[in-house]
Amino acid sequence: MGSILTLLVVVAIIAGVVWLVRQQQATKARELDDAKTEARRWVERLGGQVLNLVGTNDAAKQALADAAERYTAAGSQMDQARSAAQARGVTETAYEGLYYVRAARSAMGLDPGPELPPLPGQQQAGAVSEAREVEVEGHRYGASPDPTGRNTHFYPGGMVAGRPVPRGWYSEPWWRPALVGGAWGLGSALLFTSMFSGMSCGVRRRVRRRHGRGRGRRLRRRLRWRPGRRRRRHGWRLGWRLRRWRLGRRGRLLLIHPHDAT
Repeated sequence: MGSILTLLVVVAIIAGVVWLVRQQQATKARELDDAKTEARRWVERLGGQVLNLVGTNDAAKQALADAAERYTAAGSQMDQARSAAQARGVTETAYEGLYYVRAARSAMGLDPGPELPPLPGQQQAGAVSEAREVEVEGHRYGASPDPTGRNTHFYPGGMVAGRPVPRGWYSEPWWRPALVGGAWGLGSALLFTSMFSGMSCGVRRRVRRRHGRGRGRRLRRRLRWRPGRRRRRHGWRLGWRLRRWRLGRRGRLLLIHPHDAT
């Protein structure tokens, strides 16, 4: 009797495992179908724009050429997609191509069309806010928020090999080697410093905010005085006995005297 019960339990466990595996496979298949359907919709939208638009200037022609390249890449990725994550990668490629289409339409003075979902890292990278030309290692680079006769290469913005490249128009696609190879060259740090130093493109503002929060945490750890103890911070002396203190929004230390505390 005991052996029969044991056999029944084992059979029930095996049947439960088989049912669970099949349910997981069915769920993954549904997710893949849904992701492919969504990706196919965006790829078809990109293809319609690429086939119907004709550039009227150098900037628009270059942007449409980049959009056509993304359309070809999205079609290839679609054929090789075997998971929902890969299908979502196809959608992101189509998004990027549509950003190039929007840039081409803007360069030709047309309505860019409806807004698109943001690309990964795009909001963190920000956008070029002013025209600038720099010289790095004997070579001149240009950047501007709008296309010019020299700046005809658009980039929608995002993280490239771990570094933010702001959205804007550039004199040449200097980010492409890092985008393909996954690593920056030796002069990339100097180029980033020269090109974006002091530019309010959104990258440096976020860096300052993160730095301010980190500095505030360090100050909170350090500002744990014992009564009567004196320390010097940022050139001014704190000599009174502190009972309460708090940190302002932007990293400024607001100290409350015991007589003013409520």
